[in-house]
Amino acid sequence: MRVAIAGAGAVGRSIAGELLENGHEVLLIDKNPNSISVERVPMAEWLLADACEITSLDEAALQRCHVVIAATGDDKVNLVVSLLAKTEYGVPRVVARVNNPKNEWLFNESWGVDVAVSTPRLMSALVEEAVSVGDLVRLMRFSQGNANLVELTLASDTELVGTRVGDVAWPQDTALVTIIREGRVLVPRKDDTLEGGDELLFVAAQEREEELEDLLSGTPGSPS
Repeated sequence: MRVAIAGAGAVGRSIAGELLENGHEVLLIDKNPNSISVERVPMAEWLLADACEITSLDEAALQRCHVVIAATGDDKVNLVVSLLAKTEYGVPRVVARVNNPKNEWLFNESWGVDVAVSTPRLMSALVEEAVSVGDLVRLMRFSQGNANLVELTLASDTELVGTRVGDVAWPQDTALVTIIREGRVLVPRKDDTLEGGDELLFVAAQEREEELEDLLSGTPGSPS
């Protein structure tokens, strides 16, 4: 998979390193000569250019990319890059970094964004996840389909403990995608049994989050 990353700062380089380790082809784009540090990510392609300029993106052959990541520290730049990637080059998947949470509402399909990642929100969500059991935590928003990646750690006294995944009447427009148990990542199967302390990750429609939380937090004898 070919991935272009606009922004070769610490965030962009970190993403590039992980993608390269997983066997992907990565192009880093930045207009600041001081950010072009080939020795830090030697396996990546590098381009000194303004990612907001069509001529630069032509040079980057953005139409060949499967994914574009707008990872600069400037929300305006990330929005422009996302819009150009989607509308001018037809990139199938566009991921954008949100630096200021107040701008998060802009990062949607109207600006070509498929996935918006707000670093402050993600950090606060991870803090919440570390201290809360039984509370639904929103980790990431997907612009298309109005869906979110949400997490809940199953308390040991909930009625779902001991229930088979396939026997749970999950709310409409929700999907259990991963169970994290004792440090292991499990792909849920219908015969798997839920256990207290399981960290459950769902993709869920925003309007179903409250219903999902009620289901997962219910204690024996409580109304469903």
